[in-house]
Amino acid sequence: MSALNAQELHNLAMNHVGKDLEQRGFEFLAINSKLKSNPQFVCVNAKNEKHFVIIRAVEYPNDPNDYDVIWMETFKAHAQKHQARIMYAGVGIANASNPELPVDSETDFLINYHGLQKIL
Repeated sequence: MSALNAQELHNLAMNHVGKDLEQRGFEFLAINSKLKSNPQFVCVNAKNEKHFVIIRAVEYPNDPNDYDVIWMETFKAHAQKHQARIMYAGVGIANASNPELPVDSETDFLINYHGLQKIL
């Protein structure tokens, strides 16, 4: 039993959000799964509008809906330069048997995901 590292938690979050985006009809133009590289997804909706999707895996007890507002302001300039909208997806991940324990590779986990937040 080994605790998942930050990259593995990030990959879980990306898989979860990627499925949500597919169900919403988004088409992926680029995917970047490297931790702390932004955006994770570049995609277009049915109206062919470009979206940058930023994903953050957050461990219990932190709130997955919180994000760094100051950093996001700087990222807005990048999105505007590329004529893209920004969506933030915070994904809370916790050990299902005991949220105080780390998520590991052999235990079920819980996802706390309230959908995409439109930023720009």
